[in-house]
Amino acid sequence: MSNPDVQPSTGSLSSLMGAMSSVKEKWDASGANEAMASVSGQIPQGTRDYFAGNKLFNREHIRTLTVFFGLGEDRPFYMERSPSLLLERLRHNLMFFYLNYSMMTALLFVLTLVVSPSAIIGIAMLGAAWLYVIKATQEGPMKIGPITVSQKVATLVMAGISILVLMRILAGVFWWTLFSGGFLVAAHAFLRDASLHKDEEDKVVMSGDLTLNDETSFLNEDAQPDVV
Repeated sequence: MSNPDVQPSTGSLSSLMGAMSSVKEKWDASGANEAMASVSGQIPQGTRDYFAGNKLFNREHIRTLTVFFGLGEDRPFYMERSPSLLLERLRHNLMFFYLNYSMMTALLFVLTLVVSPSAIIGIAMLGAAWLYVIKATQEGPMKIGPITVSQKVATLVMAGISILVLMRILAGVFWWTLFSGGFLVAAHAFLRDASLHKDEEDKVVMSGDLTLNDETSFLNEDAQPDVV
């Protein structure tokens, strides 16, 4: 005997796979791949080499929580009173913790989106509208009363509506994330003393000869320890 709960689940999965296959076919037929290749070809070679070298999104530049919060340090947070030292701290922290700051802002955006029911409902309704349009234009133009709408026109209209809807429902989430994330980043960058933590780019290579005198004779390899 077949389980009645399995058949609807199988049918829903088949419908979802069919919709995804249809989206892929429409993407390939629209020439989007060629357009993306053309845009990629316009990117300067220096920019490509920069991102190819993983200099910006290098995983090694993600600082641990111990470094980020200065756990175990004597004074990890304090307000620097010297303007020149404060500016140097801001520059160093923004360059040293930039990936942590980006991840923190992205996490705030996701958390704000999760606790916003109106945004979730709006995105779900927008996704349902896209599925309806894809299904309606799967075998040709769709008809809205006496008006016949082609697949291309329907896609362009839905893209415009999607942009407006997302701007509407995500406006509050965006601004809240921007201000709250900016406040936390600024507070950390102003107060965190991470001068002891350096990247390879920050290290200073010392070179030259070391001249020893009588006062530094203890550094001489020929110096012998006193015998009692």
